[in-house]
Amino acid sequence: MVPRALINGFEIDCLTVADRGLQYGDGLFETLAVREGEPCLWQEHFDRLVRGADRLGIPCPPWKLLLRECRLLAAGESTGVLKIILTRGSSSRGYGPPETPQPVRILTLHPCPDYPVAWEEQGVDVIFCRTPLGENPVLAGLKHLNRLEQVLARSEWRDPGIAEGLMQDGRGRIIGGTLSNLFLVHAGRLLTPRLDTCGIAGTVRNLVLRIAGAFGIEVLERDIMRADLAVADGLFLTNALLGVWPVRRLGTQAISLEHLPSELLTAVRRASRTPTLDILNYR
Repeated sequence: MVPRALINGFEIDCLTVADRGLQYGDGLFETLAVREGEPCLWQEHFDRLVRGADRLGIPCPPWKLLLRECRLLAAGESTGVLKIILTRGSSSRGYGPPETPQPVRILTLHPCPDYPVAWEEQGVDVIFCRTPLGENPVLAGLKHLNRLEQVLARSEWRDPGIAEGLMQDGRGRIIGGTLSNLFLVHAGRLLTPRLDTCGIAGTVRNLVLRIAGAFGIEVLERDIMRADLAVADGLFLTNALLGVWPVRRLGTQAISLEHLPSELLTAVRRASRTPTLDILNYR
């Protein structure tokens, strides 16, 4: 696949140097899986983009327009990765935002990451990262463009056998992976880190929160410390591209896969990979 791009609906791949996304990280992004020319989990991704844009005060593009452009870019692709970037647009130098922003939407299409197939069934090896996450309740949960903490954390390992690294905040609370959300199995319940001061509220994380009850599984959002991981019955990671990865090893600690809620994880994987149906007529 040759990477393709649309900027404000036009087939161009250049951006003005005055764009605030480049200058200040003033914007948001979404990363969607593509199946059979359709974005997956479209509504969840769009809803999160709307929430983030509202919190940052950036006008969000209309639902129909953005979906139409996503489909235009992904047409004919059996699989792929679609990235949506929304910036506040251009302004003069300085932090002060323009009174009437002219937002820029950037859509790019990429090949799927080459993750080993075995990771989904046999589990992945994970490490702890040294780079901490800064706390800021105003930005907590948002998928904003400021990702330097994740960049630094991901640079801590080069071993291709390590799938992910867990990050914590300055108080030692485990928040999630560099690109994933974390769930623990403990005494028949699921635990997942609270995201009240930092971290990203992932779309597949929200799937787990929403459908776990249908399988009779309680989910609690709470502070998670390293000690909680040491006594967990099982661990798994979620993300819109990887779906669900069981964790088989965390640092030097072997993690059992025996107690993972397999039916729930299968349902989450299926839902995260279901292409968007033709829903334009219903909006």
